Amino acid sequence: MSERLVVAGGSGFLGRAVARHFTALGWEAVILSRSRPAAPAPGRWVAWDALRQGEWVRELDGASALLNLAGRTVNCRYSAANMLEIYTSRLDSTRALGRALASVDRPPRVWLNSSTATIYRDARDHPQDERTGELGSGFSVDVARRWEAALMEEPLPHTRRVALRTAMVYGVGTGGIMETTDRVVRLGAAGAMAGGEQMVSWIHERDFCRAAQFLIDSSPESALSGAVNVTAPHPLPNAEFLRAYRGAWGVPVGVPSTAAMIGLGAAVMGSEAELLLKSRWVLPTRLLDAGFTFEYPTWPQAIRALVAQARREGHAGH
Repeated sequence: MSERLVVAGGSGFLGRAVARHFTALGWEAVILSRSRPAAPAPGRWVAWDALRQGEWVRELDGASALLNLAGRTVNCRYSAANMLEIYTSRLDSTRALGRALASVDRPPRVWLNSSTATIYRDARDHPQDERTGELGSGFSVDVARRWEAALMEEPLPHTRRVALRTAMVYGVGTGGIMETTDRVVRLGAAGAMAGGEQMVSWIHERDFCRAAQFLIDSSPESALSGAVNVTAPHPLPNAEFLRAYRGAWGVPVGVPSTAAMIGLGAAVMGSEAELLLKSRWVLPTRLLDAGFTFEYPTWPQAIRALVAQARREGHAGH
């Protein structure tokens, strides 16, 4: 019998990528979500409201691993209603999964739960890692702190728990971040933002999936638990990040923008300037020390491969 991975909140771009990765390894993938995936995905879909216990709990009994990706997008205005939904979509779903794991006879040996690399402060002086990094302040950091605390609430002696402090995941396909960023780059609007000195942490979709596999398959004596930064090992300044992005698409120039312009544009787009202006200088120290190797450690290498994939698969018209 094949091993089973349950992907909660897995109907989006990243959940589909994970399902493809693990089914290619011979695993069974089960996607828990409110609605069926918008694009084709391998494995089975099981209805889940991310709140109440129900028939979906049976999928966890005997599963090898659980990955929770549930959570409302933060790409929105931080109104009171949106902030409440950002909190509840993360905390309620994590607590529902914890209660479910506590109730089954054969819980998964590993529970990977989303968190965010945004938990660290705006860092422009030195990088942040799991050992010496300094947590920040403000709404998005508070969400991350509470999210990680919710992961540890239930006593689960047979399940190892990992909080994935993930950077922006870049990949090709429906619902991915590149659907938006490719358009901006190809229109020539992706010049340095607010001077371009803020650091950008990122990870290639394939390395995210491989890191999840690594964390699940690690031998008991070397297995990681607690907070793990899931980011590529070479973050870079915003100006260099966008220069490489433009180069991959063959766009020679990009119009720069000031912080005020970004703030205005974010308001018009229904988003927050913090998503572009905060300096995220995050290193995956625990993954590297545990022996994980990245297929795409540098951004120029990663974006060239992603653009080539987009052209092959007909996504070049984003």
